[in-house]
Amino acid sequence: MSKTPESHSFDETPNRLAEQNGKKNTLPTTIGTTVSSNSSTQLSQKTLSNIAQPQPLYLYEVKSSNPWLLLTAAAIMGLGLGFNISWLGLSAGVIALLLSLQIIVPSLRDWVIRYLSPQERDTLIGFLVFILAITGLAKYVGFYQKIGDWLNQFKYDEFGSWAEWVGALGQIMIALLAVYIAWAQYVISKDLTIQQNRITQQQTIDTYFQGISDLVLNGEGMLEDWPQERSIAEGRTAAILSSVDEVGKAKILRFLSQSKLLTPLMRDGRLGRPILDGFGGYAEDRAHGVRVINLGVMLAGTNLSGQDLRWTDLSEANMVRADLSWCDLVKANLSRTVLYDANLKGSNLKETRLFYGSVKTASPRSRSFPPNYETGAYTGVVLENCNLMAIQNLTEEQRYYCCAWGGEKTRATISGGCYEIPNKLDR
Repeated sequence: MSKTPESHSFDETPNRLAEQNGKKNTLPTTIGTTVSSNSSTQLSQKTLSNIAQPQPLYLYEVKSSNPWLLLTAAAIMGLGLGFNISWLGLSAGVIALLLSLQIIVPSLRDWVIRYLSPQERDTLIGFLVFILAITGLAKYVGFYQKIGDWLNQFKYDEFGSWAEWVGALGQIMIALLAVYIAWAQYVISKDLTIQQNRITQQQTIDTYFQGISDLVLNGEGMLEDWPQERSIAEGRTAAILSSVDEVGKAKILRFLSQSKLLTPLMRDGRLGRPILDGFGGYAEDRAHGVRVINLGVMLAGTNLSGQDLRWTDLSEANMVRADLSWCDLVKANLSRTVLYDANLKGSNLKETRLFYGSVKTASPRSRSFPPNYETGAYTGVVLENCNLMAIQNLTEEQRYYCCAWGGEKTRATISGGCYEIPNKLDR
């Protein structure tokens, strides 16, 4: 039997024929046509032979960003400058400038779009146009002409003395800069020193608090203060009050007051132990009680300006010439406190106790007579020669007492005057 030559039907694609021949398909396909294997092989070989042929040099695509092209243009420009060939150097320079701009301008545009918002781009363009407008208008107002006339009249032989003046001025500026740097270093060092002093002071105050607590409390936390312990506690308090600033003094006074160490406590007649009041605390005895710490003259002439002294018990303390201006004295106890020649300007006296009993019978403390806490006689604060300007939250009873027992100098500083209130101090 004779064999008919094998042919490929339309379902055998050209890609399959190309795979059989070991070649890649480069011919267009048409559905419904049949191609023999021999003709397909011949066409593929012709196509590969056409592709393998090298293209002419003038058909190659040259990129403007090619570094060799840029370097060649720069080298030709250098040759033109070196051999004094103006046309060669000028032409190469123009070509190098255009090639470099083709690289720089797109990169600069991308950078502006990426890092500048539309508003910032508008502001930048507006600023550049503003500079150009000022530069252009300066020509029409004769600014450049005046500069030229001044330069024509300039005496260059005097320039040497001007240079000496400029040099002296530069030395002065350098000296001022050195002074400024030294001052800045001093300010920084001062701030660091102040901060370190505050830390050290707070540590000292904490140690004082712990020492006083260990001194007057027993193992069960009950108050157990013997005469020698009270003396040591007063000595420690006097020492620390003289070594801290106004902020530290206010902290110590608040601690002692809230701990009832400044309050006169009722004592057992024989043992001297404090007596409980039956409500979880210690009973007070203003007339005959004994304080754990008696401030005495520790606060005389001290500066407590602008401090928080709310709810503090400063009764019977000698605070002659003390500065209590702009202090918060809400509900503080100032009965029998000596505030002679003190400054209470702008202080808040809301519900501050200045005396006991009735305002009609109350009077300042006396060295000769004991206090009467029922009538208020000799239980009041001494306010002679005080500054009570701009006092806040002063009640009518407080105002009456201050006007009656403050003296002429104190009465003159009270807002509203004291015309209808008699001066019981007579001086």
